[in-house]
Amino acid sequence: MQVFSKISLISALLLFSLGSLYSQPVPGVDENIPFLMSFGKDGKETSWGDDDFSQTWFFTIPKDYKEPFFIRVYDPDVSGNTDELNGFWDTRMLYSVYGGKGCYTFDKSSKGIQPEGNYKSGVLLASRVFGVDARYDEKWYTFGPFNPADGEYYPKWSANIFKIICDGISGNDGNLYRYFLSKKADENVPIEGANAFTHEYCFRMWNENDTSFVSHIYPYIDSGCVYVRQKNFDWDNDGDFIVVSNARNGQRQTISGENNWSEGRLQIMEEEIGKSLDFRFYKRRDYLVRNNNVVIYVENQYGENLPFFSAPIGGVPVYKPNLKVTKVKPKK
Repeated sequence: MQVFSKISLISALLLFSLGSLYSQPVPGVDENIPFLMSFGKDGKETSWGDDDFSQTWFFTIPKDYKEPFFIRVYDPDVSGNTDELNGFWDTRMLYSVYGGKGCYTFDKSSKGIQPEGNYKSGVLLASRVFGVDARYDEKWYTFGPFNPADGEYYPKWSANIFKIICDGISGNDGNLYRYFLSKKADENVPIEGANAFTHEYCFRMWNENDTSFVSHIYPYIDSGCVYVRQKNFDWDNDGDFIVVSNARNGQRQTISGENNWSEGRLQIMEEEIGKSLDFRFYKRRDYLVRNNNVVIYVENQYGENLPFFSAPIGGVPVYKPNLKVTKVKPKK
């Protein structure tokens, strides 16, 4: 069992007391990721960039927030301009919202790394299946209202946690979508101090090879972490994967090829404890890899999966070199 230092705990609590208003969209504003991605499970075509046809996200609501809230889904259907066609449109997606005791802490499977075991733990609060439906193509669908007290209270973060799962229950097309945690049903109004996180991130890279299209995700490093191992899937050798932190100025990681996994290990520095790392993904420049969908997760030395927060804890990491001042003797 990990021992959590006061510094680490304070860093985690600051997320909810000083949370950014930009923490509500998923993917987050600072991540510069166009869409989440989930495929229908029937084709079992993992080479399109989805290893398990399911994706789980969690929302944290500060304990002092008592008003109803909503979880909104952008482009929840599977058809039209945004989604990825595989033959003909035949895919159905199930979105399920869970709260209650154990929705996050039941066991390791409740974290949603793989759609097995107790990944649907907790109390089902709402669900809906979407297929081909022009009413929701590039439009928002709203789940809720939900009562913050119906989540699972997590004392470490002083927050109530809710879970939303997107399962590709049939077909083989790709579903590109986003979430927003909102105070209102018909518009995106953020909740101060709220955040979102996942333990396995499946997303679409930009269809651009401009260097300005750099994507970021932010794994949080808790106390007791000695090293982490990142595992990424189906990156199609698309560019560079660089790790930055306040103590690390761009450490290159190995990226995977077509339909396979790659992994890399990072020794954690003391200055990185209680903060988020910045995983930066640069598109390759010699030719454009289009419709590149990728998967990544991170685990510590105990095999425990680390959360990626849409609003990085401690803010976006900025490298701070440890400069030594040397006195220069004046010339005679």
